[in-house]
Amino acid sequence: MTKLISILIIVLVVWVGWTMFTYWEGVRDEKVAAEKAKTAAGPQELEGLPPQLETSLQAAERAGAVGLKNWLQTYGRMVRDPRRASIELDYCVIVARDNPAEAKRVFAAVKERTLNSSPVYPRIKQLERTYE
Repeated sequence: MTKLISILIIVLVVWVGWTMFTYWEGVRDEKVAAEKAKTAAGPQELEGLPPQLETSLQAAERAGAVGLKNWLQTYGRMVRDPRRASIELDYCVIVARDNPAEAKRVFAAVKERTLNSSPVYPRIKQLERTYE
């Protein structure tokens, strides 16, 4: 009887150890995936902006809402999503204080054309309550 109890205890300890190990592996994988998603979603790493427009975009961002609006009117057709959506969301955030109607209009246009699988979609969900 003592041998049977000893075997059950050993099996139980091995099972608990294995369960804890698999749980820890899952937690570690989730942390790595979250960090990777956080770094991959940086606006400069999104595709869609021709390299020759990068410096003019930076200058427009420094100029504020007016500069970014003029830049979007001038070069917006040359930029593809998801980078275009990211730039327009930046414009929404900048212009929201001065012209909330314009911010809501631009946000609605971005939301309408952005797919759920887009890397910009989490940011749209984050800003959704503000602009609707």
